[in-house]
Amino acid sequence: MWISIPFSFMYLLAVIGNGLVIAVVASDRSLHEPMYLFLTMLALNDVFLCTVTVPKMLLIFWQGPSLSTFAACLTQMFLVHALFLSESAVLLAMAFDRYVAICAPLHYATLLTGSLIGKVGLALVARSVVVVTPGVLLILRLHFCRSNVIRHTYCENMGIAKLACNSITLNSIYGLTAALLTTGLDCILISLSYWLILRTVFQLPSREARKKAFGTCGAHICVILTFYTLAFFSFFTHRFGHHVPRHALILLANLYLLVPPTMNPIIYGVKTKEIRMRVLALCPQPN
Repeated sequence: MWISIPFSFMYLLAVIGNGLVIAVVASDRSLHEPMYLFLTMLALNDVFLCTVTVPKMLLIFWQGPSLSTFAACLTQMFLVHALFLSESAVLLAMAFDRYVAICAPLHYATLLTGSLIGKVGLALVARSVVVVTPGVLLILRLHFCRSNVIRHTYCENMGIAKLACNSITLNSIYGLTAALLTTGLDCILISLSYWLILRTVFQLPSREARKKAFGTCGAHICVILTFYTLAFFSFFTHRFGHHVPRHALILLANLYLLVPPTMNPIIYGVKTKEIRMRVLALCPQPN
């Protein structure tokens, strides 16, 4: 029961914080710019990502192991992996946005149009569906004749596959390859973007301009580090950490899905002046 308290608190913080970010950007037309629209996509994705896993987890903490149909388990698996991939894609889009704003400011308005942002949103959804669907189909080909107990707080690809009687080598290879070619590639491109950004920032003649550029990118870098550090640590520990206790693996797998959605609105609230000012304006003032 006690472990449900911090998870409940983090979940409420994630939903309320990201909800505030969405409300602030939606209600203020002056914030309908690429940077804030991508931030809204991230906040919306975060709400879905933690809502897909945390309520079920809390139910397990409160009532013990619960039954789930195979179809419901596959649906949760699909949503967890698809939303994780779309989160990574949004972070890549935000890195590109900052790259154009700082390294090619004269082309910013012509490149990052409303039409392009809409297409980016559709593309990241399409990528998630295309990459995750084969993983679901590979699960459907398996035969299950052993235990039907998934020793985890949510259904994920290898957790389901390991219950099968036949070989899961293809599932494992596809999962690893898909992760490296999507999330891994995103991480490389994001790192390249910020390396080019930092190189440009250090060449700016004005100290004030450098300070402003660092302030704009600081929030993004914090969010990216939080997301990828936890995600890759959890991913590789699950694959290669054979001597790591099971409860530690499960805790890591939950934290990398819950910590970023909890931290993102806090980081942006602290680092982004426009968001902070408008959130404070929404709060009731004492007489």
